[in-house]
Order: sequence, then structure tokens, then C-alpha cells
Amino acid sequence: MAGRNDTVVTEFFLTAFPEHPEWGLPLFLVFLSFYLLTLLGNTGMVILIRVDGRLHTPMYFFLGHLSFVDICYSSITVPQMLAVLLEHGVALSYTRCAAQFFLFTFFASIDCYLLAIMAYDRYVAVCRPLLYVTIVTEKDRWGLLAAAYVAGFSSAFVRTVTAFTLSFCGNNEIDFIFCDLPPLLKLTCGDSYTQEVVIIVFAIFVMPLCVLVILVSYLFIIVAIMRIRSVGGRAKTFSTCASHLTAVSLFFGTLIFMYLRDNSGQSSEEDRVVSVLYTAVTPMLNPFIYSLRNKEVKEAVMKALSRSKSSGRP
Repeated sequence: MAGRNDTVVTEFFLTAFPEHPEWGLPLFLVFLSFYLLTLLGNTGMVILIRVDGRLHTPMYFFLGHLSFVDICYSSITVPQMLAVLLEHGVALSYTRCAAQFFLFTFFASIDCYLLAIMAYDRYVAVCRPLLYVTIVTEKDRWGLLAAAYVAGFSSAFVRTVTAFTLSFCGNNEIDFIFCDLPPLLKLTCGDSYTQEVVIIVFAIFVMPLCVLVILVSYLFIIVAIMRIRSVGGRAKTFSTCASHLTAVSLFFGTLIFMYLRDNSGQSSEEDRVVSVLYTAVTPMLNPFIYSLRNKEVKEAVMKALSRSKSSGRP
């Protein structure tokens, strides 16, 4: 560490695409449109599931909470991203950076757990249809949801304490759009072996574990679908599951690329592009993925639109 400025960091300065300042306004407008679509789509999904009785099933119960969580974790990061782009940099206090990191990790972890729970729900619905109502009861739904929130809080607490007990010194500039782990690790100094071990253990036991649950669930689902003799029934089952698999692939694909790789030698620009995918793009696409591929959601949307048109007539 010779020659490095060892001044203790008390605040961080976020920048985004400093090498291309002319991108600021165009990207601001693009991400603002993404955020507005995220709020519109996910809020619409939550309301639709709540008001339409046909969607009062376990799958849509979890989907409604997934939409709520997507709104929350997108709101933690995207407004910060917009401020950084518009002002060409934003200063964050140490405490505010830690709070943002905790909240983002909290809601992103819940997202992981909910996607795994939804895969298990689809497994029971497809592979154990006669026992579905007895296995996935209302009590069980709330229990799984509470477990996801408790696990998310625990994960966020451990990661935040671990990350912010690291020593940050020297340059306080984060060439990133919000306080996330990979750019923070680049500012550390001193011995960080213990913290890095905890972070790696978390990564191994959260994302891969959720992915394993999803893969095993869908392996059984695919086998069950292949046994369905009716072509129509097979297509309907596959269509319902395909929307969930699409959302899972988008979310976990970007997270795994960001966190479960060797960050040495990776460019900040590459990190920023990947972070945009899981913070702005995926939450925006989720409600459209589910609404376009699910017949029940499309019928509920058409019913709501026809009701609003009829109520608007004199």
C-alpha cells in the first residue's frame, strides 16, 4: 500500500460514464422512462391481482409480492442513478451509502427467495395437482413470504455489516451508479480476508441455492409436462411456466455475472451496464413478461379495461 493516500473515507462520490459526459441527458431520459414503466407495470399488477378474484391463487399471491418488491428495490437505486446522470456526480455520506446498500440487498435478496418459492409453487401445481390446495395453503403462503423477508433481512444485515467494517481510504470516487459491493471493494485498504470470505459464503448460499431450487423444480416440471397427453394442456402448462423461467433467467443471469465472477480486470463500464440490467430493466420487464404469457392475466387486464370504458360512458 505504499504511496497510497490513507485518508479515511467519510463520504463517497458517485459518478457514471465520466468518459462520456454527453450521454448524461439521453441516458437520464431512457432510465426515467424505464422507471416510470416499472412503477406503472408493477403497480398495475399489484392492483389487478388484488381486485380480480380469478387471480386470488398462490401463484399470483407471490407474483403480487414480487411486483411490490420490484418497485421497492428499483426505487432504491434508479432515482439515485437519475441524479448521478443529471448532475454528473453525487456525493453520499458514509451512512447514506450503507443504508442504500442495505435496502438494495434486502429487497434483491427477497426477490431471489420469491422466485425460488414461485418455482416450488409451480412444481406442486404441476406435479402434485390433487394435493396442491392442501400443500400450499393460505397459512403456508404467508409463512413462506415471512421466511423470505426474514432471510432477506438477515442476508442484508450480514452483508452490510461485513462490507462496511472494511477500511476505505484514499480515493472516495465510486465510478458506479449506486453503492454496490463490487465498486466498494475497489476502495478498500488493509486486510479484508475475513470480510471477503463472509461475502463469498453469502454468495454461495443465496444465489446458487435459489437457482438450485428453481432448476430442480423445473426439472420435475418438464418431466411432468412431457407426460401430459393433451397437446393443449401441455402448451398451457408450459406457457405459464415459461413466463417464470424468463423472469428468473433475466434476474439471476445478471446477478450471477455481477457477483459470482472474478472482478479483477473488469471495467467499470461493463459493471455499470450489467447493473442497469438488474436494477432498471428486469423490474420493468417482469410485469409485461407475466401479462403477455399468462392467459389469466391477459383476461383480467381486458376485463379491467372494458370495465373502465363502460364506467366512462355517459
